[in-house]
Amino acid sequence: MTAQAAAALPYDGRAIVDLAGERVSLDVGGHHAEFVHWGFYEPYPWRNYLHTHSYFEVCYAYSGRGVFRSGDEHHVVEAGALFVARPGDVHEIVSSHDDPLGIQFWSYTLVPEPPRRPGAGPPDGGRDLLQAFADPAAPVVSAAAPRVPVLLELLTREASRPGPGFGDVVSALAGTLVVDTARAVLNDHARLPAHDVAPGGRNRLAVKTMVRYLHDNYDRPVSVRDVVAQVHLSERHANRLFRRVIGTTIHAYLTRLRLDVAAQRLVEHGLPIKEIAHTCGYPDVRHFTTAFHRQWGAAPGAFRARNGTTQLARR
Repeated sequence: MTAQAAAALPYDGRAIVDLAGERVSLDVGGHHAEFVHWGFYEPYPWRNYLHTHSYFEVCYAYSGRGVFRSGDEHHVVEAGALFVARPGDVHEIVSSHDDPLGIQFWSYTLVPEPPRRPGAGPPDGGRDLLQAFADPAAPVVSAAAPRVPVLLELLTREASRPGPGFGDVVSALAGTLVVDTARAVLNDHARLPAHDVAPGGRNRLAVKTMVRYLHDNYDRPVSVRDVVAQVHLSERHANRLFRRVIGTTIHAYLTRLRLDVAAQRLVEHGLPIKEIAHTCGYPDVRHFTTAFHRQWGAAPGAFRARNGTTQLARR
């Protein structure tokens, strides 16, 4: 470890990489999370070039500064910043030469779990939080994430000196890390589905209900009529409202949700492609293959063979 890295962290941050040998799989906030990677970069000039993943990749800058490019946006990130690339986001990180960037990073899939029974139970704040975090339009950078470095230190120290109950400790800390990452990135609470019944809140509540229905039923045949019936609105009005709040149509949101879940399952599981198609709401595997290729730029089999990562041409 360099002197600069040692000064920035009160422990050997490299030990977090040892968690890669532990399967960390857990349920949190109405979702199933499967951790894919844990990593650590010392502060030196580096660049990882434009690429995408089928999973969430989160970085915490513990030292230095750099630029995080996500789509058409460029963000200057400094020590203390948290930044995230969502599935399908084209992104890269460029470390500063004058004040090199040091990061800890981790990645995981996040798949919505079906409810105990359709439409059952009160609203789930954890599910709402993670759904808002997974929204492609949500923020990608948080300048302040005070609890995240504490969790990273606990995870790293546990990895360096495993004790009794190691797996339970890591799973509990990893679940908290998923929640606190979402909280930090969504520190503007207007990003979360509304819980009030003020005039503007009613619209957001209606959209929240439709989004919840889509996440609970994406594996079934779903029409726009089925969705809007949950909020007792006309299809035209519901679609207009949905687009205004979410930024896309009901049909487009459902398609993206299904293909995101399919991409994650292709990487995580060895299920036949036909079975994955069926569990993601595509009874016709040819239709699924066409839609998947349109979204991800590769057929499902090729996507699985590359483990969900598509490296783009350098620019």
